[in-house]
Amino acid sequence: MKPAPSVAIVILNWNGRKFLEQFLPSVMASVYSNKRVILADNASTDDSIAFTQQHYPAVEIIINNSNEGFAKGYNTALKQVRSDYYVLLNSDVEVTPNWIQPVIDLMEADDSIAACQPKILAYNNKHLFEYAGASGGWIDSLGYPFMRGRVFDVCEEDKGQYDAAQQCFWASGAALFVKAKLYHDAGGLDEYFFAHQEEIDLCWRLQLAGYKIFVQPASVVYHVGGGTLPKGNSRKTYLNFRNNLIMLAKNLPPGSACWKIPYRLGLDAISAWQNLLKGDGGYFVAILKAHLHFLKWLLFEKKTKRTVKRRSIKGSGYYTGSVVWQYFVKKKKTFSEIVDNK
Repeated sequence: MKPAPSVAIVILNWNGRKFLEQFLPSVMASVYSNKRVILADNASTDDSIAFTQQHYPAVEIIINNSNEGFAKGYNTALKQVRSDYYVLLNSDVEVTPNWIQPVIDLMEADDSIAACQPKILAYNNKHLFEYAGASGGWIDSLGYPFMRGRVFDVCEEDKGQYDAAQQCFWASGAALFVKAKLYHDAGGLDEYFFAHQEEIDLCWRLQLAGYKIFVQPASVVYHVGGGTLPKGNSRKTYLNFRNNLIMLAKNLPPGSACWKIPYRLGLDAISAWQNLLKGDGGYFVAILKAHLHFLKWLLFEKKTKRTVKRRSIKGSGYYTGSVVWQYFVKKKKTFSEIVDNK
């Protein structure tokens, strides 16, 4: 009988003792014969490591020299991990006992699947899809990400409407299964991003290399969300807007990028001014800073060498219209309203 593929569950931690105490028990109880659990610590100043060593001696520990953020923190750690599959798992995720096998079965059955996520529900409202993952990530024609089960700030109730395993555009970094070789072949996460949307960029690059991204809702996990940077935080706003623009500049075909990026800059500016007029100066400053730093990256720091040809990716997970138009103008608030009823 063929042995089960090796799975390394790697939890990136920074001062997350509270989450480790709360959620490591469910991870350790995961039913899978060939798994390892690894704590990749981003130079925490709390007692995360001591707690883990004392209470969970089976957990392997990798200590990074500094807080390298989500992207570099994982890259540094995963260079030291040999496994068939990596699972990049947030520390604030509660897993269900049989969450691993359905995803591995799906990915083993199709060599072209590079990455996959489980269905991600909200830990504090377990009947709702969770903001950072839901049931598979999509992207619209202007680069705005949304999900089966979450569009902008609206998280739908899970009624089984998105329970089919299917191809999507990106898989959430909160619980990201990825074939280890393909992760390294793609160059891992883009360390310039630090955090936010680096998983979308990785999934886009994997698709440009000819692979598929999937969601497997037969696997279910529950995510707290906002554990490091809460929703509405100005740094989170800055990173999301900056990184999204960088991702478009990296991955769009040049002909598309030359008009879509200026158009996006304009839409961002409208959003910034609207929030300023509502009294949210922090949001305005965050977008201004994101635009300035994007231009700095574009002019002085962009790496021109590319290993794959940029081309249009259309099909599963790509919405040819504008999710902004559908949501804000036509008032369609759910994924199915937008995608199924153009």
